Amino acid sequence: MHRLIPALSLIVGCLVGGVVQAQPYPDRPMRMIVPTPAGGPIDTMARLIGNAIAPSLGQAVVIDNRGGAGNTLGSRDAAHAEPDGYTLLFSSASGLVISPMLYKSLDYDPVTSFAPIALVSDSPILLVVNPAVPAHSVAELVAYAKANPGKVNFSSGGVGTIPHLTGELFRAKAGINAVHVPYRGGGPSIADVVGGQIQFTFEGMNVLLPLVRDGKLRALAITARERSAQLPDVPTMVESGFPDVVASSWTALLAPVATPPAIVSKLNAATNAALMSDEMKAALAKVVADPLGGSSQDLAARMAADRQRWGAIIRQAGISVD
Repeated sequence: MHRLIPALSLIVGCLVGGVVQAQPYPDRPMRMIVPTPAGGPIDTMARLIGNAIAPSLGQAVVIDNRGGAGNTLGSRDAAHAEPDGYTLLFSSASGLVISPMLYKSLDYDPVTSFAPIALVSDSPILLVVNPAVPAHSVAELVAYAKANPGKVNFSSGGVGTIPHLTGELFRAKAGINAVHVPYRGGGPSIADVVGGQIQFTFEGMNVLLPLVRDGKLRALAITARERSAQLPDVPTMVESGFPDVVASSWTALLAPVATPPAIVSKLNAATNAALMSDEMKAALAKVVADPLGGSSQDLAARMAADRQRWGAIIRQAGISVD
């Protein structure tokens, strides 16, 4: 027995020493999957928040762009990643909520496959028309569309995007017969509104603002609940008589579902701290976005509410992807 005590002491000492020497999370760079191509607005937001949380976490955040299939390919890869806090998912309302309702053959569950971390940003959406359209208000656009049933078109960057569903919501609430024309991306969609082939569109304010200021497009309303300081003379859709046409494009950070709660909490704290910094607020303002933040429960509630809201529009409009 006396001979066993030193041996046991040595074993216990090694075990305790191993625990003490274990490196706290994170002890190596993290990978942030972005399910869109590089250079787009979601990628830009991802790089901003990745660079902002890296200093407080003490590790680099490497962006991994994996676009395709309405943002579902990158989301799938993130869902199947090791839940150790070293693989994160940065996506948007379109990719997290809408695309999973349109793409039926997913090998992950958009609700149960992820652990929400935090909302990151919110970007308002503008309703714009080509300057040749005889409408200087939402009411005038509705009157013009009703006088020309089936001859007024609105575009979007693709079926099932937030701008598309916002247009469908507006069309239903206004009772107009406008034709949706989907494009492969927001750039071509906006270009044809500028060129006059399309009469109106809903799109992110961050990409439309320069065109509005240059007079290439006319802004009729913003879909936020309050006017924007960037375009203070442009009314909201609520002010224009459409209280239900409120929409925005938000982004969020998530992890694979079995990621330990302590890691999720640490990432949430880092994200909120970054969003409260003057540097991050200024960076987001440059791309016409507002910081959000909040708890992981706030993100889960936002996703659930959007699933219910946009799901109703998808069913009503009979929207599907081939």
